[in-house]
Amino acid sequence: MSTDNQNSMERSELLGNAPVTSLMIKFAVPSIIAMLVGALYNIVDQLFIGHAVGQLGNAATNIAFPFSTSCLSLALLFGIGGASCFNLNMGRGEREKAPYYVGNATVMMLLCGIVLLVVTQIFLTPLLRLFGSPADVLPLAEEYVGITSLGFPFMIITTGGGHLIRADGNPKMTMVCNLLGAGINTALDALFVLGLGWGMSGAAWATVIGQVISGAVALVCISRYKTVHLGLKHLRPRWEYTSRTIAIGMASFFNQIAMMVVQIAMNNLLRHYGALSVYGESVPIAVSGIVMKINQITFSIVIGLGQGAQPIISFNYGAEKYDRVKKAFRSAVTVGAGVAVLAFILFQLFPREIISMFGDGTDEYFEFGVKLFRIFLFFTWLNCLQPIASMFFTSIGKSIKGAFLSLTRQILFLLPPMVVLPLFMGIDGILWAGPFADLLSAAAAIILIAVEFRIMKRQKLAKKEA
Repeated sequence: MSTDNQNSMERSELLGNAPVTSLMIKFAVPSIIAMLVGALYNIVDQLFIGHAVGQLGNAATNIAFPFSTSCLSLALLFGIGGASCFNLNMGRGEREKAPYYVGNATVMMLLCGIVLLVVTQIFLTPLLRLFGSPADVLPLAEEYVGITSLGFPFMIITTGGGHLIRADGNPKMTMVCNLLGAGINTALDALFVLGLGWGMSGAAWATVIGQVISGAVALVCISRYKTVHLGLKHLRPRWEYTSRTIAIGMASFFNQIAMMVVQIAMNNLLRHYGALSVYGESVPIAVSGIVMKINQITFSIVIGLGQGAQPIISFNYGAEKYDRVKKAFRSAVTVGAGVAVLAFILFQLFPREIISMFGDGTDEYFEFGVKLFRIFLFFTWLNCLQPIASMFFTSIGKSIKGAFLSLTRQILFLLPPMVVLPLFMGIDGILWAGPFADLLSAAAAIILIAVEFRIMKRQKLAKKEA
């Protein structure tokens, strides 16, 4: 028996028969760490920039954040899409097709990263203005993004490639790639920003160097795939495989795009209504960047749980082992709920202390930050449901439902009240839009999951009767 066949059989035995709880630990823990490390990239930069540059520097990193979201959206489109297609085909026993999804996804991530880099370099200033940059923040944002854009292809391949590596049964290497990049970024931030006094450019170069190294390691891991053999023919883009990858990964893609759209809208609304309030243009943008990145830590854990469950759910759904599918989903939601409740408590009790970690500010700066934590994130404890449910539908190949759930919170339930409520409540209206969206999106997730579980129950009964 060949090594590839042996690895494939071992993987099938593991995903199809090992206890779901132990599988969740095996896959979810490295995934959570990888996601947390990815979130810490931006937080570490902001910590150093906040102390070295101040409020305007914090605002600049927030204005730049849609670029990171764009990279993440492309990484998830091909990373989760490719990994889900790979696992679904392996679960069905279609082993000869599986490596094409890995190869095509890898090539598409690199190509998209290069395109995004070029577009950013050409249209940098207009894009930053579109993203809501005040005039006093624009030069700092230009300096930061002009450099960090050089790392876009590597950022995409690190994040998206991590899903492909995890699908190979090697979640620890995904974690290693991200930890390596984050460690280098943190060390160089301290050297470049604090030691050498390079400010925004120092933080940017630290990020790029970390991304290049972690991306290179991810590519090496993909080239040494264990479960199946990857050859040059698998790297040649073929619409048959790329289109299916996109169809499966579009839920995660749309979720990130929706977050980016909302973020851009929120920046512009905060700038407009901030100018009409005691806070001014820049303070709400600077503070919101900190709050959203802190909240991203919670989301990273929740998303890591969903990603950890993804290979278990995909394989067992393909193998028609529906009880294991349900158990994996419930395990992810249970742990995610615990994390979300803890985050809610911290956000309600210690908002000022959290903001203070990112440098000093005016009284208005801290006042708005406290309100943002306590009002906008009031239903943080429900936020585990929508992202895990969305990834669940992606994992079982029902991308339309996954895409719908991805759009519920950001576009359908958040954006309209974010635009309308400030007309009557001023800048506070933007804050109250958050809990409204969180409550409705959680309800939508519960309904769709309940329906899907009933469908699986009927399929199981039909199989027994056949």
